[in-house]
Amino acid sequence: MGIEINLLPWRQAQRERRGKRFNLALGLMAVLGLGVGYAMTFYYDHQLAVQQQRNDHIRTALTRLERDIRTISEYETARDALLAKIDVFTELQQGRPQTVHVFNELASRLQEGVQYSRLARQEARLRLEGQAEDNYQVSNQLRALEASAVFGVPVLSEVEGTEQDQRRFALSVAQRLPGEQEEASP
Repeated sequence: MGIEINLLPWRQAQRERRGKRFNLALGLMAVLGLGVGYAMTFYYDHQLAVQQQRNDHIRTALTRLERDIRTISEYETARDALLAKIDVFTELQQGRPQTVHVFNELASRLQEGVQYSRLARQEARLRLEGQAEDNYQVSNQLRALEASAVFGVPVLSEVEGTEQDQRRFALSVAQRLPGEQEEASP
């Protein structure tokens, strides 16, 4: 007869131990998976919050830069306006003695028998209206103005006779700038 060994309970116990270990490993893996998932979620949420802070900082800096750019633009506009005013003042300062010089030159070049009745200025061009006793005096007046270093070549626009045997005339002449006057003097 032989000895009979029944391995069925031992196999059953081993199967239960393996099942428990499997369930325990499965449970540990599930807990570990949930922990890793939670940690990843926390990490990404933290990274998102940090990026939001960076974005907010950039928006704040951008708003400040836009405000500074507007301020600089306003300063540039004010500077341009001031420069324009300075240019006008400089031009007026430089033109002040020039106007006196023009009037002195007109008076010194006035021919005998010629009278000016109207003087108008448009930029650097003078328009003169006046009377003379005859055409010869009008011609002499044109030559006298042309010989001046202050004036360019005069252009006679009209001459007409009046009832008192006088000649009414109108002419225009360009005023030379100070640099041009020095060139025309010799």
